[in-house]
Amino acid sequence: MRCEFVEAERSRHEVGRLCRNLHMARSTYYGWKTRPPCARAIENIRLKREMRLIHAESDRTYGSPRMRLELQHRGYPRISLSRVMRLMRAEKLFAKSLRRRPRYRVERGIGPASPNLVAQEFSVGTINRVWASDITYLWTSRGWLYLAVVLDLGSRRVIGWMTMARLSRDLVVEAFRRALANRLPNSGLIHHSDRGSQFNSNEFQMTLARHGIRCSMSAKGNCYDNAVVEAFFATLKRERTTDRRYATREELERDLFEYIEVFYNRKRRHTSLGGLSPVEFESRLVEQSA
Repeated sequence: MRCEFVEAERSRHEVGRLCRNLHMARSTYYGWKTRPPCARAIENIRLKREMRLIHAESDRTYGSPRMRLELQHRGYPRISLSRVMRLMRAEKLFAKSLRRRPRYRVERGIGPASPNLVAQEFSVGTINRVWASDITYLWTSRGWLYLAVVLDLGSRRVIGWMTMARLSRDLVVEAFRRALANRLPNSGLIHHSDRGSQFNSNEFQMTLARHGIRCSMSAKGNCYDNAVVEAFFATLKRERTTDRRYATREELERDLFEYIEVFYNRKRRHTSLGGLSPVEFESRLVEQSA
């Protein structure tokens, strides 16, 4: 480390003075400078190059845990988390941070809320057992765009989503219909959401009933009861939309498609899925059941 410090400062200070202040012989520095790099130093150079590429490919969203998972996937199976953290700091590779925005107000429901059948048991083990939905809003220069999503808790995959310029029950109904078209689940599936009027509307409840789907709702004012979808929205905003400016709603919709369908579902590695993407995790489930 002392030799590296001298190398970094030699353009501004005389080498001899630097070595004296560090209580190090000049020959030690010159010997270090002419010595060929060791195998670990060479590997660190390769790792840094790979990490810069991964950081760019993830749109600057990966922190050290996911960076490590991706490096392991790319041929560095024994790399430690501390080494990844150290190299990321050296390269100034940091994950995006989320700038918080005020939450929209959830309207009172039409009918009585359904019981909470999930009870924060989010590790369901397989797909098409529990789906979860929620709504968020995103800003464009033309005004708000509302986004409704349906996630399969078994794989964390976004299986249905819809955007609209206004908040209405049609938003959640259409997102759910898209999920149904993608999945064709058997009866007995649980759908979980908060108590918003959109999910408690007659139209949405009738859609659930027609397909034999049981309705589950969070406790009043408890965001932790739907933590998986809340976490997805936080990830979406932190990794994609918060530091971008969208001129139109159509521009934002195109970017949402790129993030959800191309990156999040198929490429983004999830620690809760053993480092796999949702699509990879579902493929493993299919292989295991075959």
